[in-house]
Amino acid sequence: MNFREDIFCQSSINLASIDLEDNTFRITTDTRIEDLILSIKSVGLLNPPILIKKTSGLQIISGFRRISACLSLGMAQIPARILDSDRKKLECAKLAITENSLQRTLNLIEQSRSFYMLSGFYKDNDHLAWTASALGLPDNPSIINKVKKICKLPHDIQNGVLSNTISLAMALELEMLEKDEGAALAILFDNLKLSLNKQREIINHIKEIAIIDNISILNLLTKSHLREIADDNDLDKNQKINKIRLYLKQRRFPEITRAEKELELKIKNLKLSSNMKLIPPKNFEASTYSLILQFASMEQLRENKTALEKIIQNPILKGIFL
Repeated sequence: MNFREDIFCQSSINLASIDLEDNTFRITTDTRIEDLILSIKSVGLLNPPILIKKTSGLQIISGFRRISACLSLGMAQIPARILDSDRKKLECAKLAITENSLQRTLNLIEQSRSFYMLSGFYKDNDHLAWTASALGLPDNPSIINKVKKICKLPHDIQNGVLSNTISLAMALELEMLEKDEGAALAILFDNLKLSLNKQREIINHIKEIAIIDNISILNLLTKSHLREIADDNDLDKNQKINKIRLYLKQRRFPEITRAEKELELKIKNLKLSSNMKLIPPKNFEASTYSLILQFASMEQLRENKTALEKIIQNPILKGIFL
């Protein structure tokens, strides 16, 4: 890492003098230190952390994991690069971001922390974008405006983003809900590993049911049959997903669900052969039905024709279209 060395005073410091509770400049989301412990035990602390003098001690600018590893090793003193106390917070923020972004590609939460940190010094996103670009961050103002909000969302939503089960778009949608509601949905989505389309289907049904039944989203998530399904250890993930989607659909569209069950029974009573399938219009939003015939020979096609003629005369079929 090539910082201007003249801004640092490198010296040995007591770990006890560091304020370990101050996370103002923390960027990384990775709290694992096992690899660092092994490295430091083997070759020492090659890249000293960056600290700044405070009235009551030293504040960490960069090197949170390195310092944790040294503490775990029982070290009392470590080498460090010390900034004078008159350094501006913006300069400290840039140092923290640069030392992280030039080592690796920052994940979405780390980018969010960086943008949020910088946003306190810039009033417009264009200037913020220019600075972000110089620090190795994405520089699209529209993306920056969205991403910088993520680090202030509930930890359950942030964890879903980190595990790639919640997209940026869904995180921003969950942001619009009450804090506990967004967190509860994030946990559900993360546990079931739902696709974005299924997440949107579920959240839309839940919002609509809450309005229609005049209940809170949190009530629906925690005090209904949905919770029982999610907690059922006898069901695998796919079974839970299917049951939850069916439950929400039945509750959101009771008349359609009832009509579908009645139609399913009528189609069953038609006793269609295994190579025939009658498909109703989705949600009965249209009047066109589909009939699929499968055959591997002319003989099977003639058999289908004969069977179809009998079905057409069946009064059950006529009842389907009434």
